[in-house]
Amino acid sequence: MTIARRALLAAAFALPLAAPAATFAAARRAAGTPNPHDLTGVWTNAWYTKMERPKAFRGLTATAAEAEAFEAPRRAHHGELLDPVHDELGQNESEFPDNGPGLAPIRGEYRTSWITDPPDGRIPWTPEAAKRLYIHAEGPEVLDDVEDRDTDERCLTNSTATAPLVNAHDANLIQIVQTPGAVVLVGEKNHEARIIRLDGGPAPVIPGWTATSVGRWEGATLVVETSGLRPGVTKLDDNIYLSDQSRVVERFTRTGPTEITYLFEVRDPSLFTRAWRGEMGCGRPRA
Repeated sequence: MTIARRALLAAAFALPLAAPAATFAAARRAAGTPNPHDLTGVWTNAWYTKMERPKAFRGLTATAAEAEAFEAPRRAHHGELLDPVHDELGQNESEFPDNGPGLAPIRGEYRTSWITDPPDGRIPWTPEAAKRLYIHAEGPEVLDDVEDRDTDERCLTNSTATAPLVNAHDANLIQIVQTPGAVVLVGEKNHEARIIRLDGGPAPVIPGWTATSVGRWEGATLVVETSGLRPGVTKLDDNIYLSDQSRVVERFTRTGPTEITYLFEVRDPSLFTRAWRGEMGCGRPRA
């Protein structure tokens, strides 16, 4: 992808993501189209941008030249670098990852991570949690008991429909189904279907793989509060873990005809030194 074509891509995504929700809502009403509270449909967050910032970048945004330098060596394998050291059988090389067209453009800027705070784009683990969970380190291979294996390896968890949303090389589609009393997020693989109650009453917290989610509308934004994960630590994705003490607040806003702007905040004093926050753009799947 040339820098000129990259600029066109950024411009195409910049307009809907930059438009305030109120402006978009007024335009939809004037055109007689469905109201902005309607999130129904299939969406994708397939981008080279991931939760944490790669070491190749210093800040939240990248120039067109920096984005091209990062994407070019990954483009041959749809957004990934092959790793023969840790993939001796060539599984990654034989698969077809779905990482979208490049780094995610949000408001005309190429984002290097979904995390916007802390400023370094990294999850603020406590030293104890980082050591215990082998964050960014090789942990021991324990093969004596199935329950010692990671929950994602056992297909018990999946990043697509969890709180917060996480994109992965093989699961980037999210189907949203709405009823008068609930919004349901259906993940691309495994069994994930996260039910978000909208009736306004207190929801009993029932510990589970997707926790308990309660939502409310604040203007054109769906605000979702999630808590009550199963006891212990749950793995969402590589180096992304939450616990039964985690609290997640998400904000879904239709900011364009084919765009949802997604904001999130994660708190858990047992794992993190502070709250961490992020912003993601979700669009319609590409043909």
